[in-house]
Amino acid sequence: MRITTLFRKLLGVIRLFVDGVVFDVDGLSVQVRPRWKMPRCGECRQLAPGYDHSEPRRWKHLPWGRNTIWLAYTPRRVNCPRCGVRTEYVPWAPHKSRFTWDFEELVAYLAQITDKTHVSRLMGISWEAVDAIVERVVARRLDPGRLDGLAFIGVDEFSYRKRHRYVTVVVDHARQRVVWAAKGRSAETLKSFFDLLGPERVKQIAYVTMDMSGGYIKAVQDAIPDADKKIVFDRFHVQRLASDAVDEVRRSMMRLVQGTEEARAIKHTRFVLLKKPSSLTKDEKTRLSEVQRSNQRLYRAYLLKETLASALNYRQPKRAEDALHDWLSWASRSRLPAFVRAARTIRKYFDGVIGYVRTRLTNGLVEGINTRLRMIARRAFGFHSAAALIAMLFLTNGGIQLEPPLPAPTRT
Repeated sequence: MRITTLFRKLLGVIRLFVDGVVFDVDGLSVQVRPRWKMPRCGECRQLAPGYDHSEPRRWKHLPWGRNTIWLAYTPRRVNCPRCGVRTEYVPWAPHKSRFTWDFEELVAYLAQITDKTHVSRLMGISWEAVDAIVERVVARRLDPGRLDGLAFIGVDEFSYRKRHRYVTVVVDHARQRVVWAAKGRSAETLKSFFDLLGPERVKQIAYVTMDMSGGYIKAVQDAIPDADKKIVFDRFHVQRLASDAVDEVRRSMMRLVQGTEEARAIKHTRFVLLKKPSSLTKDEKTRLSEVQRSNQRLYRAYLLKETLASALNYRQPKRAEDALHDWLSWASRSRLPAFVRAARTIRKYFDGVIGYVRTRLTNGLVEGINTRLRMIARRAFGFHSAAALIAMLFLTNGGIQLEPPLPAPTRT
């Protein structure tokens, strides 16, 4: 076997010739060229007449042990009728990249499972190169049909930087993956998603889960027919209204009874009041009993919180509606301003709250993806741009399956 044939097989790249091998200070430089004679446009890959030759280039390939491998070639420029003057397409690397296909796939695979600092050190490239590779891999690997057939979607925002820097994320509940993301969290941001879908695909949407963000609600109402029947407010956010109201009542009571014996019964009861009754320990149940004896207003707030949770537990929409109407009546005349405001909010979005009972859909999937994004942002020490975050979001939660470009295991 000739040495050039051996190197061609070792490279694992088809449709190229190996003309020679040179050892230099940077590693092993393999002189290669495409197998075809007529050059192809780097943009559209169509045959095009040659224009001239550009400068010699090198593409970084997967290392062999401790040896860095470079593929060297002097590409031609072509005069493409469609794209104009472009650098020719080479079979071993993406257009406008200085890394081979296999190298970029391995970098993206590592970026899925670890932080960019380790990826850059392991592969011998910069942070900026890792970001660029991730964006290119996502662009060519992301499913182009991800927006087709959407019926149950979830919408939420993610804060990727201080001072209110947000990204809006849309998740497909059926396929459990992110299908769209964009910078911002306004009605205009989400409207651009529906504009991208188009009228026909928008009609296929059955339900949209979200929190009670006014901008998102407006965007859905403007885009989807009968939106009020299709919006489902996440149960966590509905119950959080009551939990926040309980905490507000507790703080107001502490201010009123500060320095008295009654304050001792209320002190350190924040998490006792917010817990589910089934999760309370024996000591916590004792503390709750003390609150019941010493402060009726605070205990009433606790009962209002638990009654709302019980109303949402009903499986039958009619029973849930009746229970919620009873709760709204009680909360409105409870003489607890925090619960009066909570009742006003729930009454305003009543149809969306009942939508949870009908569908049992929540934003749990979206919140789970946000938790994973926080972990990614933490290990990256934050993101300076929304584009880098969105690329990582799609890479890790967009349904992209990558395998390391390694040989198949052999039996021993």
